[in-house]
Amino acid sequence: MFKKILLPTDGSDLSKKAVKRGIEFAGSIGASVVGFFAPEDYRAMMYSEYIPPSVLSQEEFEDNARKAAAKHLAWIEKQAVAAGVKFEPYFLASIAPWEAIVEAARKKKCDLIFMASHGRTGLAGLVLGSQTTKVLTHSKVPVLVVR
Repeated sequence: MFKKILLPTDGSDLSKKAVKRGIEFAGSIGASVVGFFAPEDYRAMMYSEYIPPSVLSQEEFEDNARKAAAKHLAWIEKQAVAAGVKFEPYFLASIAPWEAIVEAARKKKCDLIFMASHGRTGLAGLVLGSQTTKVLTHSKVPVLVVR
């Protein structure tokens, strides 16, 4: 049924748990996985013509994002290889991680998104929003949510 599964991660323990389950699922049905990491895109806050000295340059941000992506995606690759599941890495910086997840599924032609939900409720859920809820709302492919 599913041939290519997107496994987004933010590096959290809950996200790692979902990735492990996603790889197990992929292995059980003979699907491949796309490990995905979406660092939040960097935008320098400019105050008139002044940029605060503590702000990273665009180049520093991109270097840090590449390093973080390599770290998180290497962990997913290790899990996939150990399970005998075909793996492909992908990362895309975005102001909104949910948009990057939906875009990654489209671009990589994934037919399932397998992701974690942090389960925030109440004020935290309202203020922070839910990336998972937004993916569920906007994705054109099925989304399997792990808690």
